[in-house]
Amino acid sequence: MSIGLSQSVAALGRATLQSLAGFGYCGMLLIESLWFGLTGWRSGQPVRITAIVAEMRRIGVDALPIVCLLAFTIGIMLGIQFIAALSEFGAQSQVVIAVAKSVTREFGALITAILVAGRSGSALAARIGSMQVSQEVDALAVMGIEPVRYLVAPALIAMLIMLPLLTVFADAVAIIGAALYSAPALNVTTQAYILQTISLLSPGDLWQGIGKSVVFAVLITLIGCSTGFNVSGGAEGVGRATTRAVVLSICYIIVADMIFSFFLNR
Repeated sequence: MSIGLSQSVAALGRATLQSLAGFGYCGMLLIESLWFGLTGWRSGQPVRITAIVAEMRRIGVDALPIVCLLAFTIGIMLGIQFIAALSEFGAQSQVVIAVAKSVTREFGALITAILVAGRSGSALAARIGSMQVSQEVDALAVMGIEPVRYLVAPALIAMLIMLPLLTVFADAVAIIGAALYSAPALNVTTQAYILQTISLLSPGDLWQGIGKSVVFAVLITLIGCSTGFNVSGGAEGVGRATTRAVVLSICYIIVADMIFSFFLNR
């Protein structure tokens, strides 16, 4: 029993140390990326605008169709659920504000971040992991090109720009979806529903979702890149890293969202 207990404690200690090392590594990636983004041009290591634009296209523009589809579906789903729940209390008129605040404060940022984590976070891990396995990352360092500046900084800057924009876009599409379903049930026009939504929303509601998306952007980029840099074991290792990046990103996004919701809605 004592041997089993000591082995369990040792395993817990190793897992804790590995987690702390992972946090430290992600922190260094963040600091180096920001440093290269702000002052890299002074040392001859600038972050190329073309690389940032290419990442913005991959992360944001290419994700617009699926973001639109999911946001529209979420809006309709919220309209269905709120009408069904609030009608039991005779409070159907509160559907508009309930949908508006839940979308802008919570679901818009959360659904968009989970989608981008599964789409772009996994792509970052797979791309960097493949380069790590084929020793392309070492080749970049040998040529005098900082891997963090070349691979991480453009992705981080692009993610910080595009994820908040995608979140705002998802908010708008979700509200439109809710309006198309809820307006007939509330005996109002779709235009009146949307105008009432705009009048009920405050800037704080929008900024709450946008602020969350900025944190989610940092989490997705750092987890995807750090997982890719730590790949080992060939193609099988790349596959494991891709899965790990998606799972960790979604877990940390949900935990961070819970923390935000707790402090921002007290």
